[in-house]
Amino acid sequence: MRASGTFKVVSFTPTALTPVPQVETGLPVGVATMEKHYEGETLTGRSATLFTAAFDEGSGIGSYVAMESFEGALAGREGAFNFVHSAATDGGPHRAAEHFAIVPGSGTAALAGITGSGGLRVAEDGTHHIWFDYDLP
Repeated sequence: MRASGTFKVVSFTPTALTPVPQVETGLPVGVATMEKHYEGETLTGRSATLFTAAFDEGSGIGSYVAMESFEGALAGREGAFNFVHSAATDGGPHRAAEHFAIVPGSGTAALAGITGSGGLRVAEDGTHHIWFDYDLP
């Protein structure tokens, strides 16, 4: 099954976490928390996100890894689950080395047992699109 929609970042809060040992690289590493709100015909809800990136804001080059805790509904089935995603950016609109997976065993309520994958796409106008390709028992 597929559920899709759009999302907006409601908050992005950098944290003062420094990896130990500190290693200097060509890109700064940072950690942040995010809140996102989702809407669409088959997807509604919100998520809490732990976001880690090695990224240069000036050039737009870097990579991120995110762990999200989603609560809401997929195709009318309400519950919660975790999903993880990552990608690299080249300074333009293209994403590479993408990974997107629903965390097995994380589903609750009507989404208990959910498995699958999905994806993200940022349109030229800045709209963030998301989809889940999932199975339920």
